[in-house]
Amino acid sequence: MKNILAFGDSLTWGYDAASETRHPFEVRWPNVLADGLNFSVHMIAEGLNGRTTVFDDHSAASERNGAKMLPSLLATHEPLDLVIIMLGTNDMREHICGNAAGSAAGIGRLISIIKTFPYKANHAVPQILVVSPPLAERGGDRFANHVMQGASSLSRQYADAYKLVVEENDVAFFDAAKHVIPDPMDGFHLDQENTKKLGEALIPVVGDLLTSK
Repeated sequence: MKNILAFGDSLTWGYDAASETRHPFEVRWPNVLADGLNFSVHMIAEGLNGRTTVFDDHSAASERNGAKMLPSLLATHEPLDLVIIMLGTNDMREHICGNAAGSAAGIGRLISIIKTFPYKANHAVPQILVVSPPLAERGGDRFANHVMQGASSLSRQYADAYKLVVEENDVAFFDAAKHVIPDPMDGFHLDQENTKKLGEALIPVVGDLLTSK
């Protein structure tokens, strides 16, 4: 059995903009991915609404800084064969980061945490797959047009910024924007069809990573 940690934000949690609740378990992308692989997988979906790469958000009731949470999750769930990082959308908020290079640096820090964590002696360092977030669009609600103002143009810089960090760190990369589009309800989250599509698109990528090692 392969152990996979999907470390992300509301796109991994499965937030549904239409109902303001959660997509059904079977259509969330981590579970679609796990079901589509031709070998046994333990999928650990660690998605948190509002999670950032490395930035504090003191307006939230929970800890949203990914760099602060990741070490505990690595210790909780080891041994791991693969960690999938899909973060950055919440960094686009101006009061959080608002800069693609800043988010890319955050991704670099998360990669470093995974690679240097003191795992148990018989546990290998997991492989890493970085997923750059889907494009943001202007949506029809206050959140999209106020809290996430300016993210539409900013989101188009993320894939290129992430590629530089991924290449420097010799880890795998996947551009989600090439496969899914955001829900026009808010312009950021994925509807049922697109969260399922993301999981399906990741199946061959993850399959290759875990069978080539």
